[in-house]
Amino acid sequence: MIYRCPCITLILGLLLVTPVRAADAEKGFLPLFDGKTLDGWKQHGGKARYAVEDGAIVGTSAPNTPNSFLCTENTYGDFILELEFRGDSALNSGVQIRSEVDANDRVFGYQVEIDPSARAWSGGIYDEGRRGWLNDLKKNEPARKAFKRDEWNKFRVEAKGDSIKTWINGVAAADLNDSKTPRGFIGLQVHGVGKKTEPLHVRFRNLRIKELEPNPSK
Repeated sequence: MIYRCPCITLILGLLLVTPVRAADAEKGFLPLFDGKTLDGWKQHGGKARYAVEDGAIVGTSAPNTPNSFLCTENTYGDFILELEFRGDSALNSGVQIRSEVDANDRVFGYQVEIDPSARAWSGGIYDEGRRGWLNDLKKNEPARKAFKRDEWNKFRVEAKGDSIKTWINGVAAADLNDSKTPRGFIGLQVHGVGKKTEPLHVRFRNLRIKELEPNPSK
């Protein structure tokens, strides 16, 4: 007769269940970037350069050009977006969501700010090309402290109906209710730098999205 300790049985059960639960949490996410090419993306606005280096999209500033945006060809309404970013400390940037472009190739719409300045409003929501700041981080010190200058950082963005919420490195940042634009593309900004000639860079990697079913009650 073989005796099996109950505690061993319990441990074996946990080892079998835990990976399944982790896998379930990942269901529905699809990559926005294949890690090798810019297929599925299109540039609008200025003349910053976008390229793929070491599995990341690298945006490089260009002098005397407007804000530049590398945008998805597809549009998205309700979704969860996750990505990592790292930028030079002198370069403001951002991630557009539910955004559009006008006849003059000017991008407008919600932007999740990347702010390497001392203000540290990374994760706040700015309305690019329209109304300006909608939800800054003046009163959110934990989110400001969560940003890691000169290191890789992670955004999570949840857009559901008129609710847009953001997290920076796992810390809740912006919480906005706004119904101006229900759907649009996702874009990666390289901010204009005026007459500066030294190139500045911002990098994006591990971009993935999970589209959500619209809430029929809204």
